[in-house]
Order: sequence, then structure tokens, then C-alpha cells
Amino acid sequence: MSRLVTLFTGQWADMELADICRFARDAGYDGLELACWGKHLCVSKAVSDNAYAEYVLSLFHEHGLKLEALGTHLIGQCVGDAPDPRLDGFAPERYAGKPEAIRSWAAEEMKLCAEAAKRLGASVCTSFTGSPVWRYVYSFPQTAEAMIEDGFAEIVRLWSPILDVFRSCGVKYALEVHPGEIAFDYYSTRKLLGLFAHRPEFGLNFDPSHLLWQGVTPHIFLADFIDRVYHVHIKDVAVTLDGRSGLLGSHIDFGDLRRGWNFRSPGRGDVDFESIIRVLNAHGYQGPLSVEWEDSGMAREHGAREAAAFVRGLDYAPSAIKFDGALRN
Repeated sequence: MSRLVTLFTGQWADMELADICRFARDAGYDGLELACWGKHLCVSKAVSDNAYAEYVLSLFHEHGLKLEALGTHLIGQCVGDAPDPRLDGFAPERYAGKPEAIRSWAAEEMKLCAEAAKRLGASVCTSFTGSPVWRYVYSFPQTAEAMIEDGFAEIVRLWSPILDVFRSCGVKYALEVHPGEIAFDYYSTRKLLGLFAHRPEFGLNFDPSHLLWQGVTPHIFLADFIDRVYHVHIKDVAVTLDGRSGLLGSHIDFGDLRRGWNFRSPGRGDVDFESIIRVLNAHGYQGPLSVEWEDSGMAREHGAREAAAFVRGLDYAPSAIKFDGALRN
């Protein structure tokens, strides 16, 4: 049985929900990973207003789409980040310039995300945790080990009450390992999962694009953490180091060809998706393959349609027999 091919709507949140549902259906998607920002989903309203929740579900039904996951990345970032004026754009305007108010809002909003997911029949919320220590990623001025340990401890303290709600709702939380998060590469992920080992509701949203440019082999990461992978993003990246560019990006915006790496439409970058599918098949992953489409050099409508076809061609079921079994008498 082939897996659902879904579209993450985070990069489409300027479109009305009815319009993105119509587009996704016509582009060949089975469902949406629905962003909890922009014009797509108000989580508090989904929890408190029966008519609104029924309206959202009716749109999915009308267009023959599945709702398997909610994307809560912007809200989650506000929970664990150090105070940062950039977070003003992720929270309601009334909290602008008030970092503690933003954090309090985000913590309560994440709890509502779990309740909204349950209400709408979604089994997982993909998200970020934020990080109080990301600014220490390069150890100069020198970073004391205790500073990092304190940062991880703070994430556990902030997120444990939220995860209690996820557990009670029967909804999985899936952290997207990503620069800017407390877990951003292989060993930081292992450390964080160790701290949350007793919480089966805490797992990962696997996204290969953020690993590859750091030098981490995505399918090795996937195989090692497969028991905690609750959702999968299909997203590509091209590393184009040319002797001038570097991996840190030179403060040059995404899409600029001077950068040492850029996100690409699936199939147009360097991610080895074949090996990823084989790992997923070997371990029986049957969740969605969710396209997170990001490519500053391509029109998004074209890219999303192309990506849906790419993933359908990429995915296949594992064999139920040994290929040489018919060679025996």
C-alpha cells in the first residue's frame, strides 16, 4: 500500500484554506499537513467552536483530502527560544516586544494544538522547540559546558507540561531537527531524545534537507532514529560550494546563487531519496510523505505539482517475497 502524499501548507498560508485545498487536490496530493498560522487554521477556534471545526473538516471532505498532521512550528519556536525580536512576527501583535508574554502565549497555544489535532482527527503535530542556546553554536566567546546543559534542561522544563497534554490527547509531537532548535544535528538529537526517553509522545519529523548541508547523511540519521520518527518531510537541498561560498551562508538570503547551499524542489537537489525510501520500507513506516516545498528559484505552483508527481514516482511498497525465491525446485 502506497503512503499518502501530502503538502505542508506553511509556505502557502497566504491562501485561503478553501483555495489551498482545491489547489492540492488538483496538483495530485492526498492530503495536507495543515499550518496553524496565516489563513489556514486558528487552533483556539478549532477547539472552542464546533461550527468552525466542522467547516475545516468539510473542506477536506469536499476535496477528498486527508488531514494527518498539523504544522505548529512557529508557535513551538516561541516556547523555547531566547528572547528575540524576530519572534514578534510569530505571535499575536498584542505581544510584540514582550518576550515573556510571547512564551506564555506559545506554551498555552501548543496545548491547544494538541487538542485541535485530536478534534480534527490528526495524529501528529510537527513543530519546533526553539533553543535558548542556539546563539552559542560556535564556541566563541567560549561556551561553558554548563551553559549547554542548562539550555537542554530549560527545554525539558518548558515542554514537559505541554507534552503532558499531548499524551492525554493521544497525539504525537514531532520535532523537526533544524538549525535554530535545541536539536539541530545527529548528536544534539540523541541527547534530547535521551532526556525525553520516558515520553513516547515525543518524537521526530524527519526532514533530510536540514541534515545534508550540515554534512549529516540523512538516511543514516533516519535509520538510527527510526523508532522515534512520527512524520516525514520530502524536501531537497543542493550544496554548491565553489571555493568562495561557505556553509554558514554569509548573511545572504535564500535563493541567492552566491550561497553555498540552497533548498531545491524535490528531485532537483542532492538528497538521496532512494535510500530514504528503502529505510522507511525496511522499518514499516506507513505515515505520510509530506512535501515541504521551498525553492526560491521556481514558481511555487509549478514546483508543488512537480513535487507531487516526483514523490509518487519515488514511493513504492517493499517486496513481500525474496527476488530469487522462484529459482528453487
